[in-house]
Amino acid sequence: MTPIRLLLVDDDPLVRAGLSLMMGGADDIEIVGEAADGTEVEDLVDRTLPDVVLMDVRMPGMDGLTATERLRGRARAPQVVLLTTFHADEQVLRALRAGASGFVLKDTPPAEIVDAVRRVAAGDPVLSPAVTRRLIRHATGTGAGAAAGAGPGDRRARARERVAALNERECEVALRIGRGLANAQIAAELFVSVATVKAHVSRVLTKLALNNRVQIALLVHDAGLLEDDVP
Repeated sequence: MTPIRLLLVDDDPLVRAGLSLMMGGADDIEIVGEAADGTEVEDLVDRTLPDVVLMDVRMPGMDGLTATERLRGRARAPQVVLLTTFHADEQVLRALRAGASGFVLKDTPPAEIVDAVRRVAAGDPVLSPAVTRRLIRHATGTGAGAAAGAGPGDRRARARERVAALNERECEVALRIGRGLANAQIAAELFVSVATVKAHVSRVLTKLALNNRVQIALLVHDAGLLEDDVP
């Protein structure tokens, strides 16, 4: 099996050493490079062609959020997982909207960080349904500290216009992603195979010009289509 190519980005050399030791013990992960600042990331990506970038949020020079936005705006961009010391705020939401595939806390057990890299490489975001719902509430103004930006009416109108591009089945899949369901759960609800669900998810991402499932969930909630599901 082809190993997952991983790029590590953290300004703390001790953290990088720990991550390198942790990831080096996995037979299916190959560390192809390390960086200490976001300014180094794009050049390293060009030279090492990683599948996944595991990157600290807070770094001098260029932080992980800006580096994520720049990376995910490129063609054939690698997946990005943010390494952070906090759970959820506007910065994390900014990164998710920019296309990061999720985030893990620095105090997460090593085995879970390794699993997060594997999941992201396989196309699954590293966010539990509960965390996804909390972030969505924060982003869409249904919880304390909602993200700043356009007014709710403007945001909803734009989101609904985009969702209207989906056909009926694609919309059904998008709504269930918004509820935090995994592919297997969506397949069970719609009485289709997991492979069929994956195909629908891929088409939804393409039609909506999005990078991952978290962005689909945010768009669905921006459109106000699942208000009854958000406590």
